[in-house]
Amino acid sequence: MQFAYFPRGASLISYLVVLKDGRAIETAMVGREGAIGGFVSQGRLPAYTRAEVQCGGRFFRIGLRELEEIKSGSPSVRALFARYADCLLSQIFQSVACNATHSIEQRTAKWLLAAVERTGDTEISLTQEQMAAMLGVGRSYLSRVIANLKAKGVIEARRSRISVSDPQRLEATACECTRSVSRHFDEVLRGVYPHGDDH
Repeated sequence: MQFAYFPRGASLISYLVVLKDGRAIETAMVGREGAIGGFVSQGRLPAYTRAEVQCGGRFFRIGLRELEEIKSGSPSVRALFARYADCLLSQIFQSVACNATHSIEQRTAKWLLAAVERTGDTEISLTQEQMAAMLGVGRSYLSRVIANLKAKGVIEARRSRISVSDPQRLEATACECTRSVSRHFDEVLRGVYPHGDDH
């Protein structure tokens, strides 16, 4: 790995763990609050996960050598990346707890809520098949969940696109996990996590 990337605007990236059977399950989501690349290991260690762009957009890019020079010369920048790594790890921990305890409807609502906050856009370009694969659930089961959310007026679903029409009801449907992660961001990296009204 040669570069670190910083998503801008509506860019959304998933860290995926690829299983032996080929399924790729999401373990963390990164939007305009974060970064992807070897910013912790300086790109010298093998990557355990695969980073995949879910919603396209623009990125800032910096060479890892240049980034390391900046970090070496600035304790505050070094601390910033250490704090971000802590926040990313908290998201992974929360994801494990969420997958073990919350319903698929709650997890679906949580994912959509986080995607809206991290992209700043209520419309997410994603197929139900992609979403089902990331959540590790069957496509037909997710279709029923999406249909239920649509019937409640929470979302609108069209081909390759989901629009959130009622963010408040979506948050009420979601589990507490997105709020737990955003609170941790606010405690560790105040002002970095984009809440729903940030654009």
